[in-house]
Amino acid sequence: MTTQTSVAEKKGYFGEYGGSFVPEGLQPRLDELEQAYEDARSDPAFGAEYARLLKEYVGRPSALTECANLFRHLGGGRLFLKREDLNHTGAHKINNALGQALLAKRMGKTELIAETGAGMHGTASATVAALMGMHCTVYMGEVDVARQAPNVARMKALGAEVVSVREGQRTLKEAVDAALVAFATRPETFYLLGSAVGPHPYPGMVRDFQSVIGREARQQFLQREGRLPDYGVACVGGGSNAIGLFSGFLEDPSVRLVGVEPSGRGLQTGDHAATLTAGAPGVIHGFRSYVLADDRGEPAQVYSISAGLDYPGVGPEHAHLKDTGRVRYEIASDREALDAFRLLCRHEGIIPALESSHALAYALRLLPTLKGDQTVLVNLSGRGDKDLDTALPLL
Repeated sequence: MTTQTSVAEKKGYFGEYGGSFVPEGLQPRLDELEQAYEDARSDPAFGAEYARLLKEYVGRPSALTECANLFRHLGGGRLFLKREDLNHTGAHKINNALGQALLAKRMGKTELIAETGAGMHGTASATVAALMGMHCTVYMGEVDVARQAPNVARMKALGAEVVSVREGQRTLKEAVDAALVAFATRPETFYLLGSAVGPHPYPGMVRDFQSVIGREARQQFLQREGRLPDYGVACVGGGSNAIGLFSGFLEDPSVRLVGVEPSGRGLQTGDHAATLTAGAPGVIHGFRSYVLADDRGEPAQVYSISAGLDYPGVGPEHAHLKDTGRVRYEIASDREALDAFRLLCRHEGIIPALESSHALAYALRLLPTLKGDQTVLVNLSGRGDKDLDTALPLL
């Protein structure tokens, strides 16, 4: 398995972000996980099994698709999609879930704990648990259980227990809270964390498992076009799909990288989850990064039409990439995401997740400003079946 080296200045950090800010009793569990992961990624047999399953089970490599109809409709530059929506389970989440489940099995664990917002990570976790013969418990905010009913049904069909979290805002943050509590109190479990967030070693480990996106995209683009894209664009909530794509191009200064956060109903309304745009450094869920906080310094209530993006923190590597200027972070509103959703459906016959639609929205703003030989690569992180009940009434 090819893995990425950390840009951290010290173990577990990306610049000044990352680390492990957890109760003393939980740190030995994380140390055990770190050692197990280091052992696994240096073991050729582990890497070979992961690569085999990515090919034979997930269906990788995922396709690279040019949106020629949108080019004719909009003019300007050319748009390409990295089609993570075509993976088994319909999103990028399966890459990381499969890697962590293999690690859990190697560690002798028999039960997986996971959190989910949009339901795609929960579905991926339930899927790999069934594959590996493990029990799976998925924590999901009550609001998300209602708005992502198709994925809840899939998780239950796969044999997972879905726990509806009724505290706080009843969305992704509270699901993470509940999963962390369960992990801390049940040493026999393995916490299969879904994004590039959390205490060390999770952000680096998730990045490594998602880096297959960037490696494939880089190779595919070079083979098809004979050069690299001018832009690489991905949506950012916690940031796993984005760091997966960006990892393939970080050492290529000619590729301008853009992460797109949800501005919801508008930054001025407070109904958004644009952490890197409007937040400040702080600690959340055991790691230091940019955080949206309220007047008391607690993680703020956040909002996005997309259940997978309404998180008041962001992966620590994204915080570092923002501060260094290697990646630019922009915003897209609910309305812009819905318009992008509609355009991709009607012109290309592809139904994107509302998460991915935020990245598309930025790309569609950008394309008319470019020349015909300039290219934009968007990571289409997932398919939009789960979002039809939300999107269709608003189109």
